[in-house]
Amino acid sequence: MIPMHWFWILDCKEDLSTRTNWAYLPVFLKDVTHMGILQSISTAFHEGGTGMWPILLTSVVIIALIVERAVYLLRASVDKDKLLALLKSQVMTGNVQGAIKVCSGNPTPMTRIVQAGLMKFNKSDDEVQAAMDEAALRELPRINIRTPYLAMLSNFSVMAGLLGTIGGMIKSFGDVGSAETSNKAAGLAAGISEALNCTFFGILISLLGLLGYSFLQGKTTKVIDDINEVTVQVVNLVTSHRTQMQPS
Repeated sequence: MIPMHWFWILDCKEDLSTRTNWAYLPVFLKDVTHMGILQSISTAFHEGGTGMWPILLTSVVIIALIVERAVYLLRASVDKDKLLALLKSQVMTGNVQGAIKVCSGNPTPMTRIVQAGLMKFNKSDDEVQAAMDEAALRELPRINIRTPYLAMLSNFSVMAGLLGTIGGMIKSFGDVGSAETSNKAAGLAAGISEALNCTFFGILISLLGLLGYSFLQGKTTKVIDDINEVTVQVVNLVTSHRTQMQPS
């Protein structure tokens, strides 16, 4: 409900830019603060009952996973075109050690895989490919690790919300059956409020997890695709310029 003094401000005949009217601005901001989002969330959480705690725990884990995976994937991302240009400039001049230093100076899953192949530049093509495949077997699982948990936790959040909903409805009808006539309406309303709050927060956290999962899966796919593209080009680069590459 909007406080009456807000309407007084709107109905005031004087210019709102005057000093007298601006004096009421702190009152307006104070009322907005009292109806803040955090207070509303806190109230809804307490009204949701014990069914809110599993949802809260799930939300903490989901947020932690999203942040951790996002930071890792951002650090694992490499400008593939720039990397390939640097590698080509080194390899085509026969400076394989310079190409290796380019990779070691920027340690990411992609550069570690490429570096493993460059270390075998004086071996056969199969050995170069085998070295990169071996490095890929170590690096690629780290890129996708823990991300699938987000899908599971999103489903768990919905189930926890539904469980809280059922618990709230059971409590509601139990209170109605045992309460006096005058208290039945209040007991029913409290139980329904608990049930709906659990449903709302369960679905909300589930949506957060699914959005995070979709973002991370897209980023993971891009990183892996870039690695596959770069490794193929590096193998072709080493194969076609092996005679120019000199060991240190």
